[in-house]
Amino acid sequence: MSKQSFLVPGIALIIAGAIAFAIYQSRQPAAAPPAPPPATIAATEITTENWEPGLNSVGSLVAQNGINVSTEVSGIISELAFSSGQSVSQGDVLVRLDLDVDKASLEALRAERKLARIQYNRASDLLKKKVTSKSEFDETQANYEAANARVRQQEAVIRRKVIRAPFDGLAGIREVNLGQYVEAGDPIVSLQALDPIYVDYTLPERYLALIQNGQQVNIKLDAQPGQVYTGKISALDSGIDTGTRTLKVRATLANPDNIMRPGMFAQVETITGAAEAVLTLPRTAISFNTYGNFVFVINTGEDGKLTVKRTAVKTGDAREGRVEITGLPAGTRVVRTGLVKLRDGMQVSIDNQVKLEDAGLEGE
Repeated sequence: MSKQSFLVPGIALIIAGAIAFAIYQSRQPAAAPPAPPPATIAATEITTENWEPGLNSVGSLVAQNGINVSTEVSGIISELAFSSGQSVSQGDVLVRLDLDVDKASLEALRAERKLARIQYNRASDLLKKKVTSKSEFDETQANYEAANARVRQQEAVIRRKVIRAPFDGLAGIREVNLGQYVEAGDPIVSLQALDPIYVDYTLPERYLALIQNGQQVNIKLDAQPGQVYTGKISALDSGIDTGTRTLKVRATLANPDNIMRPGMFAQVETITGAAEAVLTLPRTAISFNTYGNFVFVINTGEDGKLTVKRTAVKTGDAREGRVEITGLPAGTRVVRTGLVKLRDGMQVSIDNQVKLEDAGLEGE
């Protein structure tokens, strides 16, 4: 038998085997795609904190005393006795106006007064001796009193040309220069008494029964992030603003270092009671939604794998990046960052070094 007769059946057998294997493979179920890797998240726990109940508002800082120092009379500045930003005491000289002409006028008026006094004394002696009439005496007396009044008036003008600090405070940026001519009423410098300092704010009228003088307030300033200043309510307005239905409140704060300045924006919390225990979470651990807020609780399976369960919570007050919550017990472990990419039941792995931008939350 030839080699060709053996070769043809062999080839046919190989082809038939290949076809059979292909048919077998086609009938097998498709292999499942590989499972996605666990999502990387950062975790935190629900903690208990003691928070004092309070009423939140916003306000502005106001100086205890604050004015723009100005001149009462016109003149040329001959002396500047302070520097911009300097602390001054009540009575300190700030500015002197040129007094040469005024002093000369005062000397002339004093001379006139001296002469009028001599004439008055002479007329008085003559009246006693009945050598002069009562009307002539009255005239010399009136002349003397008028001369004396003109002297006092000129002395007052000179005093007004020496501008002094009316109270202790911090001078602002001076608005005049040496040798400058100023008119009456021209501003020289702002002067602010900063210690203590006030914060003025408003609260809705419905809270009137909860506030009173002496009550503690906590102040936070945009200019001093992370710093909390404590003061006390010192005054309540006598009436309610009919336009806004709010009550104006003033609190007083110590400000020995002059850190707080008039006009600063302030966040004000009025403490209304004793501290209470509340459950809190970082704000980033909560997904705020129109239909209800929720968190992702981290559960550990029997196989040791971590999965998340979407769980509804109720939120309350918020302070310093933390939010009061109810609906879960203290110690519950939840996702802190990485919520956007999570789905209910998803497997996760914890890496507490995850940053907001890595978790897809940057800009939220």
